[in-house]
Formats: sequence, C-alpha cells, structure tokens
Amino acid sequence: MVNQNYSDMLYGARTSGKDHGVVLTKPEVVIKMLDLIGYVSSLNLSEIKVVEPSAGEGAFALPIIERLYKSSLQFSFDFESALTNLNFFDIDQQSLEVLGSKVKKRFESISTDVIDKMLHCEDFLLAEVDTCDLVIGNPPYVRHENIPDGQKQVYKSRFRTFTHRSDLYIPFYEKGLKLLKDGGILSYICANRWLKNQYGKQLRNMVSREYYLKEIIDLEKVDAFEETVIAYPAITTIVKSKSIAPTPYYQLETLESLLAFESGSKPDRVLSSNSNNWFSREYSHNDVSVKLASISEQGFTIGIGVATGRDKVFIRKDFKELVEEELILPILTSSGVRGSEIEWKGYYLINPYNSEGGLIELEKFPKARKYFNENYDSLSERHVSKKNPNKWYRTIDKVQASLTTAPKIILPDITVNTIVHIDEGKFYPHHNLYYITGKDIQMLELLAAILMSDFVRDQLSEMGNKMNGGYPRWQSQNIRKLKVPYLDSIPPDIASSIRSAYKVQNLIAINSLINLESLSKFERTEGQLAFFEPHSPKEYENNSA
Repeated sequence: MVNQNYSDMLYGARTSGKDHGVVLTKPEVVIKMLDLIGYVSSLNLSEIKVVEPSAGEGAFALPIIERLYKSSLQFSFDFESALTNLNFFDIDQQSLEVLGSKVKKRFESISTDVIDKMLHCEDFLLAEVDTCDLVIGNPPYVRHENIPDGQKQVYKSRFRTFTHRSDLYIPFYEKGLKLLKDGGILSYICANRWLKNQYGKQLRNMVSREYYLKEIIDLEKVDAFEETVIAYPAITTIVKSKSIAPTPYYQLETLESLLAFESGSKPDRVLSSNSNNWFSREYSHNDVSVKLASISEQGFTIGIGVATGRDKVFIRKDFKELVEEELILPILTSSGVRGSEIEWKGYYLINPYNSEGGLIELEKFPKARKYFNENYDSLSERHVSKKNPNKWYRTIDKVQASLTTAPKIILPDITVNTIVHIDEGKFYPHHNLYYITGKDIQMLELLAAILMSDFVRDQLSEMGNKMNGGYPRWQSQNIRKLKVPYLDSIPPDIASSIRSAYKVQNLIAINSLINLESLSKFERTEGQLAFFEPHSPKEYENNSA
C-alpha cells in the first residue's frame, strides 16, 4: 500500500499548494464525457469493465458508480457483483479514503471489502491492470522537469512514447490504450499539447498505426476545471479499431456549447492522416492546387535577436556616456513592437565584436575596457564565460552589426498584436524577437502583409501551440515551415494593393486579397507566371540578382 504522501514525494506541490497534476474536472464535463462514450444507465452496463487511472476523490468514479447502479435497477442485475468491473487508481491514499467514504455514504449496503477492491492506491503506470472496455479520466499534468530522475528512467524503460521532454500524461495515454480490448474506448480530458508538440510524435505514431482517433473536442477557451489553470485541455476519444474514417476536430468556446454538443456535428475541421502533423492541410480551392513555398525558399533569411547572457550589463540607456560610441547599437525589445508602430525605448547594446566577427581588443577601447572590468564578476560567472575564460566579455550570440541597418520584418515570440512591423534599418533585435531579412522594403511589405493574414495565422495555429487566449506564437521552427505564395509571381497590380493595405494596417483588405479563393483565380498565361506558379530556377535567379 502506498502512503498518503507518495504524490508529494514523487512530484512535489504546485505553487497553489496542491499536488502537481491534481486538477479537478467539473461535474458537467464528466457527465458529458460519459454520455459521449455511451456509458449511460439506459444501457446494460453489467459487463462493461472500466478503468480510471487518476481517480482522486471521485470526479469520475462517483458518476460511473451511480450510472452502474441505475442500470442495475433497469436491467435487474446484481449491482454489488458488477462493481468488480470497476477499477479506480490513484497514488494518494488520502484521496482514495475520501472517495471510499463517499461511496459508502451513498450506498450503505455495499460492503467495505467490495469498495476496497475497486480502489487501488498505486502508480497506475506501474500497476498490473486487466484489459478493459473503457478507460476514462483526467490524467495528471506533471511537467518533465518536475518528474524525479529515478521515475523518469523507470517510465522510459516501459513506455516508448515517453521521450524528449514529455509531460507525465503521455505514458498515461500509452498505458490506457494498451489496456483496451478490441472496440474499447479511451476518453481523456487532458492537455492538447501532444497533438502538435515534438514530444507527442511517438504517441501520435502509435495512435495512427494501431487505433482510431475518433474525435477531438478542443476546450482551450472553456472553463472545464474546478480550479483556474492554464491546461490547454481537450476531450480526446480513441478507439481500439482499424477504422480509417477521418477525425473530426471541434473547437468550443463555452461550457454551455460543450453541454449542448453532440457527436456527429459539423466539425471545425477534419484532421489529416499525416501523424507527423495531424493539422496539416492541402491548399486547394475548387480543385485548383495553389502553389506555395517556404519563406527561406524565396531567398529570405530568418533569424533571432541577440541573447547576451547578462542583459543588465550589455543593454543600457546611458552607454553614450560610458563607452565608445562606435561600440553601441540601438536595440529593439519586444515592448517596442506592441502598438501600431515600432517604438524604440532608448536602449543600446554594447557590441563586443569587431567587423570580422572576432572579439574587440579591449586595449583599443579604454572606456569599454573600464566598463567591462567593472562588471567582470557578473560576466565571468556565466556558463558561456566559464567555457572560455579568455572571452569572458562576449555575448552568448555573436553580434553582427550590419544587421542593424538591414531592412527587416520583426516578429515577437509572444504577442497579441495582429500587426507585423518592419524595421527599415534602425535597430538591432533583442533575443525575444525573430527577424526576416534579405530583400528590399517592397518585398518585405508584401511578405509582412501575408504574415498578418488569416491565411498564415491559420497555419501557425495548425503547426504549433497557441498562447492561453488562442493567439498563435511566432517561433523559428514554425516560421520556417510556413507556406506562402511565390511573391515575385504576384501580378504587379495585386502586389501594389496588398502593400497599400499593409501600409494602412487594413486587415480586412489583406484577408480579401490573400486567401485560397483569391489565389486560385490567377491562371497561367503565356509569358506570365501565375500567382500560384513558381518561376523557373533561372528566372528566379535573375530576379534575385
């Protein structure tokens, strides 16, 4: 038997004071989940074997037992005998004791022995569990760094899906799926991160090969839990079946919409069969395939701003008074791209690199030498300095001063701003800003407008996870995957209209010009390349020159 402090020993407590992973599901959500998978009292439930992997104090267990009891009255089977088909697991003894007392209070006739046989105080991931018809629940959310190393090694040895920086819920999926009989159902309300993240790839592959992903109900905007948490939840239903039917994906915004939801409703989208990215889509309109290419393929350069390793030393407003002016660069931070225009906050970056890419010789810059020596203790304790003590005054990333004067699109990693800004060549970007450069201002305006469009924002949402609130994130790996029209194939009048809409920040006009229907209208004519057709390599080379 596991003692009541076991969960604290394994995973500690959250800042709220509760155990990691303990997030209680609202009763209305539990009821809806049971309805959706067909565990209803109007059916004979006497032979249905159920496993709940993280029972807690009974958010799922109590409604399951109640439905079994009502089914026994309707179909005249022995309720107490049927309880042997139910198995509830948790690592916290105290929670199970509370659950047991609730069951006893509701059903006084049930013997203590029967209740004890239903409740299992042990780690579900390591327990011996019989196959079943239904696995349902809310698996614990425990980040990879909060799982003790010893437990990680044990789980990795048992679960092939527990890779990279997997959250603990990943092996809960694998264990639950392996328990299912043919035709059995797993229904979890759980974080949706595995649907897109790298650490979910092995689980996605496993589901694609061996199971049927029946339905996903995205509840990111729904208040589905008793406690306010950033959990990015979704109700995911998976069947042990070889069905090849498409998977409907629903995005609900209120608890009321969930309670009124019925399977078979028109989905917001249908998932791809590509397990590497279930959210990938084929871009076509009226059977016309729209030719797209990545940003890099079109001659742009994508990068991220400088990480210094000690911003309070390398970034200041008063550097003109402290060091040689030729060493300082105006630096743009994320706070400067939140409004309708770029707003420089007056900060400078001291650049310790020369034009050849090596570190400056401090002897040639007495002011800078004095300043860096005054901050030696702070700079030398950084990991990057300890690796190479002779270069203790370097920044983590090499600074390329020429980037300052290059026209560039600026994309903050996290933003709620729908506007994409262009720096015409005044600032150096900070480390939480991505940039796109390599073309003239007109081409950058064209690309910036496309990046503001719903056409691109939808791709970002499909490729990566969103911030709480539904806003997509600009991240380097996703910017590189974006597919956009071939910019130098856009007819001049259309390109001019797109740039004009960008300059006045008219999103409605941008979206009317940049969508599948508009793109597919352009047909190839002799001597002119269509919007959706790439230049030949030779033509592209000439234009790039």
